[in-house]
Amino acid sequence: MRILWVAALAALVGLCGPALAADDPPNLTTEQIEQIVHAYLVKNPEVVVEALQAYERKMADAQTRSADQAMSDMAAQIYGDPETPETGNPEGDVVIVEFFDYRCGYCRHSAPDIFALLREDPNVRFIYKEFPILGPGSVVAARAALAAREQGLYQPFHEALMTADIDFSEASVMALAEQIGLDTEQLKVDMEDPKIRSHIEATYELAEALGIRGTPAFIIGGELIPGALDRAELDKLVAETRGSS
Repeated sequence: MRILWVAALAALVGLCGPALAADDPPNLTTEQIEQIVHAYLVKNPEVVVEALQAYERKMADAQTRSADQAMSDMAAQIYGDPETPETGNPEGDVVIVEFFDYRCGYCRHSAPDIFALLREDPNVRFIYKEFPILGPGSVVAARAALAAREQGLYQPFHEALMTADIDFSEASVMALAEQIGLDTEQLKVDMEDPKIRSHIEATYELAEALGIRGTPAFIIGGELIPGALDRAELDKLVAETRGSS
């Protein structure tokens, strides 16, 4: 409600400012000013909508600028962190970064299209940002996936975690790991490596700096794109990125 009031007052001042500047304004009390504003807004309710739309555009522009600056400042963490799993062509002409959570329904919805794109397009580099934000099960899955790198099975395990119907308890994650061919006893040991905890914490900090609040979130062609993407949208973004390079 306070945002509405501030936005409306700002709009009213913007509209009435020139008139007030032309003549010396009377000495009005706060109550009188509020009455004038209230009467004006009742008579011209569209001002509130216009003011809020302008406010939202201003905030969106500010967030975009902030994210763009953060992506520039933190390029090394986004694209060059050796602890971050990736797949595809390391020299690919298009780089896709995904912040995801294995329990996120939207991430799981996008996953088959992502895997198909990677199979069919040999010039895409794909970077995985494990961003477990949906509870303990998400954290267990992320730690297990990162630990699977020690056995060279991150990608198949990642794909299994994204597509399998499990409850994401540690037991279900370990059962899935065993199906993939992982040594689960060694996996449990590797999951406790402090480097994995530090890596996940660093991803949280990176996401916060970029203004990412949910999953999935993608960076494609240097642009931050929140929300799920289907194959048609992925193909379009990949083509646009290639066309602009």
